[in-house]
Formats: sequence, structure tokens, C-alpha cells
Amino acid sequence: MTAEPVRRVTGMSGCRFGVERKRWELPFLAEAEELAGLRRVMRLHLELWGLSSMVDAAQVCVTELTSNVIKHVGAGTSACLAVSMNGGCLRIEVSDSDGQRLPTLIRAAGLDERGRGMQLVEGASARWGVIVRGVSKTTWCELATGLQSADGHVADEQVAKAEALLGLCGLGERRESSQLRPMSIKEAAEVATGLIADLLLWLKAHGCDADEALDRAQFLFEVESDAEGPA
Repeated sequence: MTAEPVRRVTGMSGCRFGVERKRWELPFLAEAEELAGLRRVMRLHLELWGLSSMVDAAQVCVTELTSNVIKHVGAGTSACLAVSMNGGCLRIEVSDSDGQRLPTLIRAAGLDERGRGMQLVEGASARWGVIVRGVSKTTWCELATGLQSADGHVADEQVAKAEALLGLCGLGERRESSQLRPMSIKEAAEVATGLIADLLLWLKAHGCDADEALDRAQFLFEVESDAEGPA
């Protein structure tokens, strides 16, 4: 069985429903043993935000920013990871209690390992910097996601088609008294699930095997999700 590859488009208009991406913070101790957990947390949140394609780059940045604290401030230092959206960019911040030792980008050569951490951060991100607040500092970087806004979705032709379908069905807004308000993503998810059920009933009413159609749809979804790259 074959499936068409995922079709990417650019210049897509804003997301009709919006994806809620609230800033979150996670205090932690800067220890090498914590790195795997930080990477897992980053993956989980980005998948919930619909940004699976950003996982690898974000994990690199979290690893290197934290490793920088371990190496230059000290193992066991109290630190905090904060992740948010800045427009269409994913912003990652690692804060610690030392405002004196600042990360420096050194162009490492050959087998020299010094400075490679911030080189990796620079390579994975659109920009990075340091904010000093008295005796503490925050090292941050921002990764370009390709989104047009903080609550937009990945530019994908099939996602856009689904949103257009929901709009044609009049499911993009709800009426409250005399005013219309945008539908929340939670409400939209419930409506979309109901629409899937309606389509399966339509197939059954026309003598089609709804279970077979659902299995094929699941197969195509998995193929196209894998085509986006490792999550």
C-alpha cells in the first residue's frame, strides 16, 4: 500500500482555532543525571504543542545550555528551564544563580572540545543571548518554527484542508447571545471527533466498510506523521 507524501505549503493564513502554548517553567539541579529527564520533558511539551519537528533541535539546546551550567558554574547548581513562544519562535531559557560566569562562543577547531556547546546552540537556533539580573543570569535561545504566530499551526496542506472543512461546516465559531466568538481548540477537537463519526456513518449508509476506512485512515495518518521526521 502506498500513500502520497506530506505536502508542505508556505504563506498559510493564520490558524482558525489557535493552539494554546502557555509558557512553562521547570526548576532543576544542574546535574548530568538530569539531562535525559529534561530532554523527555521537552519532547512531551513540544508534541503537545504540535511542534514535533522541533524536538531534536530543542533537545540539543537544552542539553548544551544545561551542560554549560554544570561545567562553568558547578554541578548541583539550582537552575530553571523555561519554554515559551516569542511570536513564531520557540524560546528556551536556562537560568542559574551565577551572574559572573557568562557563556562565550568559542570557535573550536580540530579535536578541541572547548566552546562546542554554544556552537551547537548557535547552529540549532536563530539567535541566542544572555540576560544578567544582579547575581543571576538567564541564557536563552530562540528557534525558528516556521509558524506565523505563537498560536498558529505547522504549514501543512492537509491540516489547512481540514480547517477549511470545519469552516465550511460552520464549526469555526460559536454564538454567545448576539455575538460570535472563536471556538477554543478543546471545543474544536470535540467537534472534529464528532465529524469523524458522522463521516463513518455516511460511509456505512452508502454500503462502505467503515472499519476498513478507519483502518486505512489510521495507516495514512501514521505514514504521513512519520514523513515529518523523528518525533
